Amino acid sequence: MNASASGSTRHSPGSRPRTGWRVFLLPVLLVLAWLAVGGVGGPYFGKISEVADNNQTSYLPASSESTQVAELQEKFTDSNAIPAVVVYVNDGGLNEADRTFVTGRASALAEVDGVAGKVSPPQFSEDGKAAELFVPVEDNDGAAATVENLNSVVKDGIPPGLDGYVTGPAGQLADITEAFGGIDTSLVLVAALAVLVILVVVYRSPLLPFLVLLTSILALSAAILVVFYLAKAGALTLNGQVQGILFILGIGAATDYSLLYVSRYRESLRDHEGRWDATKAALKGTFEPVLASAATVVAGLLCLLLSDLNSNKALGPVAAIGIGFAFLAAMTLLPALLMLTGRAAFWPRRPAFGSEHPDRDGNSAKGFWPRVARTVKGHPRRVWVVPTLVLLIAAGGLLQLRASGVPQSDFVLGETAAKEGQQVLGEHFPSGSGSPALIVAPEGELDAVARTVLSVPGVDALAVNATGTPAGTLPVTADGVQASPVPGTSGAPKVVEGKVLLEATLTESAESDSAEQTVTEMRDKTAGIGDVLIGGVTATTIDTNASAAHDRNLIIPVVLVVILFLLMLLLRSLLAPFLLILTVLLSFGATMGVSAVVFNHVFHFPGADPAVPLYGFIFLVALGVDYNIFLMTRVREESIGHGTREGVIRGLMITGSVITSAGIVLAATFAALGVIPVLFLAQLAFIVAFGVLLDTLVVRSLLVPALSYDIGQRIWWPSRLARRGTGPNAAAER
Repeated sequence: MNASASGSTRHSPGSRPRTGWRVFLLPVLLVLAWLAVGGVGGPYFGKISEVADNNQTSYLPASSESTQVAELQEKFTDSNAIPAVVVYVNDGGLNEADRTFVTGRASALAEVDGVAGKVSPPQFSEDGKAAELFVPVEDNDGAAATVENLNSVVKDGIPPGLDGYVTGPAGQLADITEAFGGIDTSLVLVAALAVLVILVVVYRSPLLPFLVLLTSILALSAAILVVFYLAKAGALTLNGQVQGILFILGIGAATDYSLLYVSRYRESLRDHEGRWDATKAALKGTFEPVLASAATVVAGLLCLLLSDLNSNKALGPVAAIGIGFAFLAAMTLLPALLMLTGRAAFWPRRPAFGSEHPDRDGNSAKGFWPRVARTVKGHPRRVWVVPTLVLLIAAGGLLQLRASGVPQSDFVLGETAAKEGQQVLGEHFPSGSGSPALIVAPEGELDAVARTVLSVPGVDALAVNATGTPAGTLPVTADGVQASPVPGTSGAPKVVEGKVLLEATLTESAESDSAEQTVTEMRDKTAGIGDVLIGGVTATTIDTNASAAHDRNLIIPVVLVVILFLLMLLLRSLLAPFLLILTVLLSFGATMGVSAVVFNHVFHFPGADPAVPLYGFIFLVALGVDYNIFLMTRVREESIGHGTREGVIRGLMITGSVITSAGIVLAATFAALGVIPVLFLAQLAFIVAFGVLLDTLVVRSLLVPALSYDIGQRIWWPSRLARRGTGPNAAAER
């Protein structure tokens, strides 16, 4: 065996490995320190949701017009209430008993804890089949519970034939809160169980899987502890979407890094009799590629700080913290645990000191990966050309990708009372009822703005926020502000900092394409009338989609440049990093193409959020490059002593099993996101899980090794390794 190839020096049987209590003091202290971190951070698995904000503002674009309106709107109200719309319907027509019941519900709804003000009198539809009431709900952590209580009151004593629903922004917020309710428990449990099962199958050891899983859980505990206090201090934003990704990424990344170390440590135990020497050799061979891998992912994630969308910007630092602790745990805690347990961790298949490495001799080695390596060696060009063509064909599915946004009511998967209520509203009232467009205008331009807005097709009615009226608004027509419709009351437009707030009810659903066209035309026509801002649900969707497209076009090129630079530093080459980036891009394109077909024709999803391609890119490119880093750093190490082509074969055989296992673990952990009934997370789960498997089983196993073998030592251009022959097969490299 060549010592340079293994990265270590084998002790002779007569040598004396380093032993003694001093050798074991450091790992004992490390293990105790991490257990203490777990003891403190563990309880925060159930507390981190307390600092998560699932309100719309946590997802809004930071500098958009709709965000400015949302901030100004708070100054026009006495509370931070969000509207819930209670709708009753009787398909046979509302009878007198129904109308009496609905009218009496207003006082009962007002008494529910969490209702922030007066409940509007019922408004009856023109077809006589439905009625709606507007209920202000306090926008706080208890909003979901308030909506649940409202649903109970709505159904209490309801006459036969009458159905009632709670919908509107408050109802949709309650759906989102409930959907994210399983993150603290079910998501972590499913992910941990999936990892444990895979590790037991891979290692066939009763102890080693638990050591690796313990490393991942303690790494995540530390990350959660730090994120909790940073979010509590307002240093970063956390929402359910980001929280779920943190859990999955923390467990998946820590397990991946741990698998690489375990593989190298097992090799070292064959070369070194003592645990201390084996640990040093394993760390020496593992630290650089794992550090490069973690740095690549962190760099890609921190590029999200360039985003204009708050949800994108929030993910960057939170996920980077998770990756950082995954790296620290895999490079400190796991080595300490394995040093303390030694060969016993691998029982019953202990690696004996002095035994041969079964995966280093390409001619005599047996098993799946040696067979793959020999296929690559025998037909390199065929092996990389065929997968490339297949991936290009799969990428054609991108033409079917619908990532222009989905209605907020489709954010949560499955049927809910809020969704059904929204459908009822659309059938019997102006579809935009309950989610008006919000217009902030200068006081002196109120009449001009009103006339302009009312002239836009698709605007059903207009009102201005007012004082002294039961409804809190006054109707506005082309002739100006009208008197209060309630006898015996009067009011006036409320003025804050020289501005007034108008509410435009649209004829179409606030989430429809028609509503977006209406709001866009409103913005265009009011652009020349002073400082007019238009927000609300529809405007938020427009601004969010525009910001997502901006973020995608800006961040993707930046991530590519950053990762390419890091690969150049790691591999001391220009050509190899460039080719690796191309293979990962090809894998990403194929993944998105297949995902588009599956989303449209298998799952029948209504579309995708514009941020889905960006998130998929960040994770697949960064994580896909990870596996190429693991492979190519080992190939480079083997190439120094054996030549590039032989180094490719040896590197593939040595890393094949561990990298494939790592890919399967990461795919399984991301697939666990599917237990959260949120469209965005379900799509991200499929994209990353499928993409990681595609990259692991096809790109890294066949395409990259075969392409590298075909090119030979020129793959390292312009480093010295590309210019001079090395190893016994130097002549064959040219």
